[in-house]
Amino acid sequence: MRKPIHLALLAVIFLTVTTNFSGCHSSGASSGTTGQVVKADDKGSKPAAPDVTFKDLDGKDVSLASLKGKVVVVNFWATWCDPCREEIPWLIEFQQKYADKGFTILGVAMDEEGKPTVEPFVQTTPFNVNGHPTTMNYPILLGNDDLADKFGGLLGMPTSFVISRDGKIVKKYIGIASRDALQKDIESLLGTGTAQGAAGN
Repeated sequence: MRKPIHLALLAVIFLTVTTNFSGCHSSGASSGTTGQVVKADDKGSKPAAPDVTFKDLDGKDVSLASLKGKVVVVNFWATWCDPCREEIPWLIEFQQKYADKGFTILGVAMDEEGKPTVEPFVQTTPFNVNGHPTTMNYPILLGNDDLADKFGGLLGMPTSFVISRDGKIVKKYIGIASRDALQKDIESLLGTGTAQGAAGN
């Protein structure tokens, strides 16, 4: 009689741990604050970022291909996701610090309501960035499941993809990214990209 109880307990523990890595799952639901870093693939090769085109809050097309030559972090998030909100001040700071060095963040909002919910949040919600209330300063795009599927689908949010200047996905963060690790990724790719660009000119 004890065996089924033990198996059920193990199943509950497994689901709890898995959920903690995934961040937010559905509107109003969130769990955990631990991010999981996933390598691009087991062989160490870097897959190309998908050929996707998003819509921004003005209805204009923004293609990922048009940003080739920049280091890009594609951050899937939602207004209702508490772990996503925890990351936003870092992302604002990185955009401030590195935008003029060939870097951008793309914040892909996955809210089902789309623009009517996302736009007011972006325009009016302040975040504490080094003691200063600051609204989101990087491009905000509208996402959906079809677009997310082109990145391999989402286990939860936030999920971030770090993309090199040559359009390769070099790292994926499931759940909240480590601030220090993400900053090191950005600086490393900017440094490498700058050196390569100088050598190629």
